[in-house]
Amino acid sequence: MGHPRKARKKYDTPSHPWNADRIKQENKLIQKYGLKNKKEIWKAETMIKRYRRDARELLGLSSDQTAQERQQLLGHLIRYGILPETAKLEDVLNLTTEDVLRRRLQTVVHKKGLAYTAKEARVFVVHGHIAMDNKKVNSPSYLVKKDEEEGIGYYPGSAVIKLKIPENPKKEKPKKERPKRDSYRGRGRRKRR
Repeated sequence: MGHPRKARKKYDTPSHPWNADRIKQENKLIQKYGLKNKKEIWKAETMIKRYRRDARELLGLSSDQTAQERQQLLGHLIRYGILPETAKLEDVLNLTTEDVLRRRLQTVVHKKGLAYTAKEARVFVVHGHIAMDNKKVNSPSYLVKKDEEEGIGYYPGSAVIKLKIPENPKKEKPKKERPKRDSYRGRGRRKRR
């Protein structure tokens, strides 16, 4: 038993820290999902490892208790939208890290069109502009359940509502205006007396 004020580490670090292929994959995921650091990827990977481990154990056993545990595991993954409704226990073994990253609040906000980019979605969540059923949620890593997805929107009274972001935003670059030139150009430095 550990100290009650110190939470346990919720992720496993990579076994080999300097693997170029893994680093490239992680950098792509960070860019795609607007993550803060690689620790968030490692948390998702650890979740997937645990789901797979439980599925392998349950596939190897057959009893009334394991049948109930199979339904619980599948029900959990279906409720969170990680697996489709028609999934079987064997489908748990095919899960990827991206399946979990797609269900984060930050990603769902971006996919719903409430923010232009994934990074902006993270800022909106952290700064308290996003609510779920009119309750403020400020954790971008919150896993959104399927039934909660419809209740995601802007927090009432948020300053972001005034921006009126369209449904499917497409970012356009504003045109740069050239400064007006003065008709009189002769002024340079002043002469000292």
